[in-house]
Amino acid sequence: MSMSIVNQNSDFLFLFQATMTNPNGDPDQENKPRMDYETMTLLVSDARRKRDCRDFLKEKKYHIFVDTLDDKKVPMDIMFENIRDSWLNNKPKMERILANGELKKKADDLFGTNVENYKNAYDLLIVDLKKKEGTDEEKKKRKSNTSKLKEFNNLFLTEIIKEDLIDIRLFGSAMAVEGITKTFTGPIQINWGYSLHPVELVKSNTITTIMNDDSSTFGKQYKLHYGLIGHYGTVNKYSAIKTGMTEEDLKVFRKALVQGMMNNQTNSKQGQTPLMYLELIYKPDFDGYVGDLRRFLKCIYNNEKPIRKLDDIKIDFISLTQAISEMKKLGYLEKVIGWIHPFVFKNEVERSNIFFELPEYESIDLWKPIEVVG
Repeated sequence: MSMSIVNQNSDFLFLFQATMTNPNGDPDQENKPRMDYETMTLLVSDARRKRDCRDFLKEKKYHIFVDTLDDKKVPMDIMFENIRDSWLNNKPKMERILANGELKKKADDLFGTNVENYKNAYDLLIVDLKKKEGTDEEKKKRKSNTSKLKEFNNLFLTEIIKEDLIDIRLFGSAMAVEGITKTFTGPIQINWGYSLHPVELVKSNTITTIMNDDSSTFGKQYKLHYGLIGHYGTVNKYSAIKTGMTEEDLKVFRKALVQGMMNNQTNSKQGQTPLMYLELIYKPDFDGYVGDLRRFLKCIYNNEKPIRKLDDIKIDFISLTQAISEMKKLGYLEKVIGWIHPFVFKNEVERSNIFFELPEYESIDLWKPIEVVG
């Protein structure tokens, strides 16, 4: 397994289709699909894509930090305490992570040397820091140790992330946790997705029965007829260094983006199909980006006809292909990689008619299973 840290910037484009489904319900609007009603454009949050990835990686036994339990987000402070304590209680894991000399120095300064159980030492320190009474010297020492503990927690969590928390290595996180002052900027940033054409919601809403423990209620389900939605994202090499995101992590993300959507077969999400992933990988010394790849796409459709399936639209990639060609001439682009769903189009002719003037790319297999790590 490659453990090399990502050292190249990338732009990526992810296209998926949604048929008789609700890609991203808005809880403030009766869970109707998120919409810009002025342009009838469907919207999909970045959080939805990340949630699919996290849920799927969890199924594959990866440890994640931003988690849910019974559809409710687990508070960060509780998650941090559980993860922190599991490490502090595990001496072999602590010895491995304390191979980082800076972290070992901070641990020795706070807890002393030759510690048998870091969990006990940590708890005793917390008890001492909560004391109010004492001499001026003792209060001064507690204030100093409070500051040192924050420094330890920041570095401690950073090392745990690099070794064990793939979702923060990928997406980062703002830490709303007492005793943590560091914010982790994710190397992978995903923009809100939007449909490349106007969409129509199904006018007749489905009435569904919602079963509770001892009763049932009725609710509505809102769906759209059809949408081709595009997300744009970036990979940043400098943020990758800070979270420890490896080339292997990036490969896992690409697969989770596709397979996580396919794995989300709930009643409201069934009907979503990943269509395409395209990534522009720049040379290591290039620090820029082409920018939002969706602006180069042109969606062609008949204004007089309803859009109900992929055959009702065409996507013109000519401008994107030209932009890629220019970046290659300038010497900034190393390669383009991509994946297209192998069974959405009947044949190459149909694909070229609907997705025409596609840029050349090195094909990757995003259906290849992600190995279970647990």
